[in-house]
Amino acid sequence: MILLSASDGYAQLITMLIVFVVVLAVTAFVTRWLANYQKSQNSGRNTEIIETTRLANNKWIQIVRVGKTIKVLAISKDDVTYLGDIDPAELKEVKNSGSGMSSFKSMFEKAKSKDNNSSDDAEEDKL
Repeated sequence: MILLSASDGYAQLITMLIVFVVVLAVTAFVTRWLANYQKSQNSGRNTEIIETTRLANNKWIQIVRVGKTIKVLAISKDDVTYLGDIDPAELKEVKNSGSGMSSFKSMFEKAKSKDNNSSDDAEEDKL
């Protein structure tokens, strides 16, 4: 009897782990699908946020492309203020493609290489 209940416990544990992994995979798939869906909904529009810079807790400056012109807006919690236009030639090109943020893979590789370099330095110090 004791042997039977122990094997039942292991079977339940393995089943729960499999269910957890399946739920995690479905969540990742649905999240990617929703992100791509929302991205496709906004494509082909005449407005695009080029860059956003945070000034304070609830205050930002945004550079927005509206048609062929580029506008600068000051945005706060309750207010949006038009600051002026910018010549498109004055803008710097962003090196990263997409939303201007690095991908997780590139950040992970950078952190991994930094960690490897620091461990190599520690080993050299021991010698």
